[in-house]
Amino acid sequence: MDVPATGALSGPAGEQDPRTRDGSLRALRARWRTASLAAGWRFPSDWALPEVDAVCAAVMRHGPTGAETALAGLGRARAAAGAGLGETLSDLAALHAVLADPESVDGFVSPDVDATPARLLRVTALAWADVATDQLVHTEVTDPLTGLPSAAYLRTRLGEVYRAGSGDDHVLLVVGLDLTTVSGWPRLTGMILVADAVRWVFDTGESYATLGPSVVAALCRRDDRLASRGVALRRALNDRLSVDAQLREVNQPRVSAVRLPATHDRACDLLADLGRG
Repeated sequence: MDVPATGALSGPAGEQDPRTRDGSLRALRARWRTASLAAGWRFPSDWALPEVDAVCAAVMRHGPTGAETALAGLGRARAAAGAGLGETLSDLAALHAVLADPESVDGFVSPDVDATPARLLRVTALAWADVATDQLVHTEVTDPLTGLPSAAYLRTRLGEVYRAGSGDDHVLLVVGLDLTTVSGWPRLTGMILVADAVRWVFDTGESYATLGPSVVAALCRRDDRLASRGVALRRALNDRLSVDAQLREVNQPRVSAVRLPATHDRACDLLADLGRG
Protein backbone atom coordinates (compact mmCIF):
# COMPACT_ATOMS: atom_id res chain seq x y z
CA MET A 1 0.00 0.00 0.00
CA ASP A 2 1.33 3.42 -0.93
CA VAL A 3 1.36 5.29 2.36
CA PRO A 4 4.11 7.79 3.23
CA ALA A 5 6.55 6.73 5.91
CA THR A 6 5.16 9.42 8.16
CA GLY A 7 1.53 8.51 7.45
CA ALA A 8 -1.03 7.44 9.98
CA LEU A 9 -0.67 3.73 9.34
CA SER A 10 3.06 3.55 8.80
CA GLY A 11 5.49 1.36 10.63
CA PRO A 12 5.07 -1.59 13.01
CA ALA A 13 5.34 -1.04 16.71
CA GLY A 14 8.47 -3.15 17.03
CA GLU A 15 9.33 -5.67 19.69
CA GLN A 16 7.87 -4.89 23.11
CA ASP A 17 7.48 -6.52 26.45
CA PRO A 18 4.13 -8.41 26.36
CA ARG A 19 2.72 -6.32 29.20
CA THR A 20 3.76 -3.10 27.49
CA ARG A 21 2.34 -4.33 24.17
CA ASP A 22 -0.99 -5.28 25.77
CA GLY A 23 -1.21 -1.90 27.43
CA SER A 24 -0.48 -0.15 24.16
CA LEU A 25 -3.13 -2.21 22.38
CA ARG A 26 -5.75 -1.37 24.99
CA ALA A 27 -4.82 2.31 24.81
CA LEU A 28 -5.13 2.33 21.01
CA ARG A 29 -8.46 0.52 21.21
CA ALA A 30 -9.79 3.03 23.76
CA ARG A 31 -8.67 6.05 21.71
CA TRP A 32 -10.20 4.57 18.54
CA ARG A 33 -13.52 3.91 20.30
CA THR A 34 -13.63 7.44 21.69
CA ALA A 35 -12.94 8.92 18.27
CA SER A 36 -15.50 6.68 16.57
CA LEU A 37 -18.26 7.53 19.05
CA ALA A 38 -17.46 11.23 18.69
CA ALA A 39 -17.68 10.83 14.91
CA GLY A 40 -21.23 9.53 15.19
CA TRP A 41 -21.15 5.79 15.91
CA ARG A 42 -24.78 5.33 16.95
CA PHE A 43 -24.75 2.32 19.27
CA PRO A 44 -21.76 2.25 21.66
CA SER A 45 -22.49 -1.26 22.92
CA ASP A 46 -21.90 -2.91 19.54
CA TRP A 47 -18.70 -1.09 18.56
CA ALA A 48 -16.32 -3.56 20.19
CA LEU A 49 -15.89 -6.72 18.12
CA PRO A 50 -13.10 -9.31 18.17
CA GLU A 51 -12.05 -7.94 14.78
CA VAL A 52 -11.35 -4.55 16.40
CA ASP A 53 -8.65 -6.19 18.53
CA ALA A 54 -7.28 -7.90 15.43
CA VAL A 55 -6.97 -4.55 13.64
CA CYS A 56 -5.22 -2.94 16.61
CA ALA A 57 -2.78 -5.82 16.88
CA ALA A 58 -2.08 -5.79 13.13
CA VAL A 59 -1.43 -2.05 13.08
CA MET A 60 0.95 -2.30 16.02
CA ARG A 61 2.83 -5.36 14.82
CA HIS A 62 2.93 -5.12 11.04
CA GLY A 63 1.98 -1.62 9.96
CA PRO A 64 -0.18 -0.92 6.89
CA THR A 65 0.25 -4.22 5.04
CA GLY A 66 -0.82 -6.30 8.00
CA ALA A 67 -3.66 -3.95 8.76
CA GLU A 68 -5.30 -4.42 5.35
CA THR A 69 -6.21 -8.04 5.99
CA ALA A 70 -7.46 -7.25 9.47
CA LEU A 71 -9.47 -4.27 8.21
CA ALA A 72 -11.13 -6.47 5.61
CA GLY A 73 -12.14 -8.80 8.43
CA LEU A 74 -13.55 -5.86 10.36
CA GLY A 75 -15.46 -4.65 7.29
CA ARG A 76 -17.10 -8.06 6.96
CA ALA A 77 -17.90 -8.17 10.66
CA ARG A 78 -19.44 -4.69 10.59
CA ALA A 79 -21.71 -5.67 7.70
CA ALA A 80 -22.74 -8.90 9.42
CA ALA A 81 -23.58 -6.92 12.56
CA GLY A 82 -25.81 -4.52 10.63
CA ALA A 83 -23.57 -1.44 10.48
CA GLY A 84 -24.05 0.64 7.35
CA LEU A 85 -21.24 1.36 4.92
CA GLY A 86 -21.10 5.04 5.83
CA GLU A 87 -20.81 4.25 9.53
CA THR A 88 -18.17 1.60 8.85
CA LEU A 89 -16.02 4.00 6.84
CA SER A 90 -16.42 6.73 9.45
CA ASP A 91 -15.15 4.25 12.01
CA LEU A 92 -12.14 3.58 9.78
CA ALA A 93 -11.55 7.33 9.47
CA ALA A 94 -11.60 7.55 13.27
CA LEU A 95 -8.81 4.97 13.47
CA HIS A 96 -6.82 6.81 10.82
CA ALA A 97 -7.22 10.12 12.65
CA VAL A 98 -6.12 8.60 15.95
CA LEU A 99 -3.00 7.12 14.39
CA ALA A 100 -2.26 10.34 12.53
CA ASP A 101 -2.25 12.30 15.79
CA PRO A 102 -0.41 10.21 18.41
CA GLU A 103 -0.24 13.25 20.69
CA SER A 104 -4.02 13.14 21.10
CA VAL A 105 -3.97 10.48 23.80
CA ASP A 106 -7.62 11.03 24.73
CA GLY A 107 -8.92 10.12 21.26
CA PHE A 108 -10.53 13.52 20.63
CA VAL A 109 -9.58 14.02 17.00
CA SER A 110 -11.38 15.07 13.81
CA PRO A 111 -12.00 11.99 11.62
CA ASP A 112 -12.23 12.71 7.90
CA VAL A 113 -13.17 9.92 5.51
CA ASP A 114 -11.69 11.90 2.59
CA ALA A 115 -8.32 12.02 4.38
CA THR A 116 -8.20 8.24 4.88
CA PRO A 117 -5.90 6.36 2.45
CA ALA A 118 -7.92 5.26 -0.55
CA ARG A 119 -6.58 1.71 -0.43
CA LEU A 120 -7.83 1.22 3.12
CA LEU A 121 -11.22 2.61 2.17
CA ARG A 122 -11.39 0.28 -0.81
CA VAL A 123 -10.33 -2.82 1.13
CA THR A 124 -12.83 -2.15 3.91
CA ALA A 125 -15.69 -1.17 1.59
CA LEU A 126 -15.27 -4.23 -0.65
CA ALA A 127 -15.21 -6.55 2.35
CA TRP A 128 -18.33 -4.88 3.74
CA ALA A 129 -20.08 -5.15 0.36
CA ASP A 130 -19.25 -8.87 0.03
CA VAL A 131 -21.19 -9.65 3.18
CA ALA A 132 -23.99 -7.17 2.53
CA THR A 133 -24.57 -8.62 -0.94
CA ASP A 134 -24.48 -12.18 0.34
CA GLN A 135 -27.08 -11.29 2.96
CA LEU A 136 -29.39 -10.05 0.22
CA VAL A 137 -29.03 -13.29 -1.73
CA HIS A 138 -29.14 -15.66 1.22
CA THR A 139 -31.71 -14.15 3.52
CA GLU A 140 -31.95 -17.02 6.00
CA VAL A 141 -28.57 -17.96 7.46
CA THR A 142 -27.16 -19.28 10.69
CA ASP A 143 -24.82 -17.24 12.85
CA PRO A 144 -21.50 -19.15 12.74
CA LEU A 145 -20.55 -18.28 16.33
CA THR A 146 -23.72 -19.13 18.24
CA GLY A 147 -25.34 -21.55 15.81
CA LEU A 148 -28.60 -19.61 16.19
CA PRO A 149 -30.61 -18.42 13.17
CA SER A 150 -30.00 -14.88 11.98
CA ALA A 151 -32.32 -11.91 12.30
CA ALA A 152 -33.53 -12.67 8.76
CA TYR A 153 -35.10 -15.89 10.04
CA LEU A 154 -36.88 -14.06 12.85
CA ARG A 155 -38.18 -11.48 10.36
CA THR A 156 -39.67 -14.36 8.36
CA ARG A 157 -41.30 -15.84 11.45
CA LEU A 158 -42.70 -12.46 12.41
CA GLY A 159 -44.22 -12.19 8.95
CA GLU A 160 -46.10 -15.42 9.60
CA VAL A 161 -47.28 -14.12 12.98
CA TYR A 162 -48.58 -10.88 11.53
CA ARG A 163 -50.30 -12.61 8.62
CA ALA A 164 -52.10 -14.78 11.16
CA GLY A 165 -53.20 -11.64 13.01
CA SER A 166 -51.56 -12.79 16.24
CA GLY A 167 -49.01 -10.04 16.79
CA ASP A 168 -50.73 -8.99 20.02
CA ASP A 169 -50.39 -12.55 21.31
CA HIS A 170 -46.60 -12.59 21.06
CA VAL A 171 -43.67 -10.81 22.67
CA LEU A 172 -39.91 -10.74 22.18
CA LEU A 173 -37.75 -11.81 25.11
CA VAL A 174 -34.49 -10.01 24.44
CA VAL A 175 -31.12 -10.83 26.02
CA GLY A 176 -28.42 -8.16 25.87
CA LEU A 177 -24.90 -8.73 27.17
CA ASP A 178 -22.60 -5.76 27.78
CA LEU A 179 -19.23 -6.93 26.45
CA THR A 180 -17.60 -3.52 26.01
CA THR A 181 -14.95 -4.30 28.61
CA VAL A 182 -14.23 -7.82 27.35
CA SER A 183 -11.98 -8.75 24.45
CA GLY A 184 -10.62 -11.87 22.80
CA TRP A 185 -11.92 -15.36 23.48
CA PRO A 186 -14.04 -14.49 26.55
CA ARG A 187 -16.11 -12.19 24.33
CA LEU A 188 -16.83 -15.04 21.94
CA THR A 189 -17.47 -17.44 24.81
CA GLY A 190 -20.02 -15.06 26.30
CA MET A 191 -22.29 -15.16 23.27
CA ILE A 192 -21.91 -18.93 22.90
CA LEU A 193 -23.07 -19.34 26.51
CA VAL A 194 -25.98 -16.95 25.98
CA ALA A 195 -27.08 -18.97 22.94
CA ASP A 196 -26.88 -22.20 24.94
CA ALA A 197 -29.06 -20.72 27.70
CA VAL A 198 -31.67 -19.55 25.18
CA ARG A 199 -31.83 -23.00 23.56
CA TRP A 200 -32.19 -24.68 26.94
CA VAL A 201 -35.09 -22.48 28.12
CA PHE A 202 -36.96 -22.23 24.81
CA ASP A 203 -37.11 -25.88 23.80
CA THR A 204 -40.78 -26.24 22.88
CA GLY A 205 -40.89 -24.82 19.38
CA GLU A 206 -40.22 -21.11 20.00
CA SER A 207 -38.28 -19.13 17.41
CA TYR A 208 -35.08 -17.39 18.44
CA ALA A 209 -32.23 -15.65 16.65
CA THR A 210 -29.06 -13.65 17.03
CA LEU A 211 -29.89 -10.00 16.38
CA GLY A 212 -26.44 -8.48 16.81
CA PRO A 213 -22.94 -9.03 18.24
CA SER A 214 -24.29 -9.13 21.82
CA VAL A 215 -28.08 -9.50 21.45
CA VAL A 216 -30.31 -12.58 21.17
CA ALA A 217 -34.12 -12.62 21.07
CA ALA A 218 -36.82 -15.27 21.35
CA LEU A 219 -40.34 -14.94 19.97
CA CYS A 220 -42.74 -16.15 22.67
CA ARG A 221 -46.45 -16.27 23.30
CA ARG A 222 -47.83 -13.85 25.88
CA ASP A 223 -49.25 -16.40 28.29
CA ASP A 224 -48.99 -17.30 31.97
CA ARG A 225 -45.64 -19.06 31.35
CA LEU A 226 -43.88 -15.94 30.13
CA ALA A 227 -42.80 -14.60 33.52
CA SER A 228 -41.51 -17.96 34.76
CA ARG A 229 -39.55 -18.49 31.56
CA GLY A 230 -37.97 -15.07 31.94
CA VAL A 231 -36.83 -16.05 35.43
CA ALA A 232 -35.53 -19.40 34.15
CA LEU A 233 -33.60 -17.61 31.42
CA ARG A 234 -31.93 -15.25 33.91
CA ARG A 235 -30.88 -18.20 36.06
CA ALA A 236 -29.55 -20.14 33.07
CA LEU A 237 -27.56 -17.12 31.92
CA ASN A 238 -26.05 -16.50 35.36
CA ASP A 239 -25.15 -20.17 35.78
CA ARG A 240 -23.36 -20.34 32.44
CA LEU A 241 -21.60 -16.98 32.51
CA SER A 242 -20.26 -17.58 36.01
CA VAL A 243 -17.88 -20.26 34.70
CA ASP A 244 -15.55 -17.64 33.17
CA ALA A 245 -13.64 -15.25 35.44
CA GLN A 246 -13.80 -12.33 32.97
CA LEU A 247 -17.48 -12.88 32.22
CA ARG A 248 -18.32 -12.91 35.93
CA GLU A 249 -17.06 -9.32 36.09
CA VAL A 250 -19.27 -7.92 33.31
CA ASN A 251 -22.65 -6.39 33.98
CA GLN A 252 -25.51 -8.83 34.48
CA PRO A 253 -27.26 -9.78 31.21
CA ARG A 254 -30.29 -7.64 30.43
CA VAL A 255 -33.44 -9.71 29.88
CA SER A 256 -36.47 -7.71 28.79
CA ALA A 257 -39.88 -8.40 27.32
CA VAL A 258 -40.55 -6.19 24.28
CA ARG A 259 -44.05 -5.86 22.84
CA LEU A 260 -44.45 -6.16 19.10
CA PRO A 261 -45.48 -3.04 17.17
CA ALA A 262 -48.61 -2.81 15.04
CA THR A 263 -47.10 -3.83 11.67
CA HIS A 264 -44.52 -6.25 10.32
CA ASP A 265 -42.45 -3.44 8.80
CA ARG A 266 -42.20 -1.74 12.16
CA ALA A 267 -41.34 -5.05 13.78
CA CYS A 268 -38.43 -5.48 11.34
CA ASP A 269 -37.22 -2.00 12.23
CA LEU A 270 -37.49 -2.97 15.88
CA LEU A 271 -35.28 -6.02 15.35
CA ALA A 272 -32.64 -3.82 13.68
CA ASP A 273 -32.72 -1.34 16.57
CA LEU A 274 -32.52 -4.09 19.18
CA GLY A 275 -29.56 -5.67 17.41
CA ARG A 276 -27.62 -2.41 17.51
CA GLY A 277 -28.67 -1.27 20.98
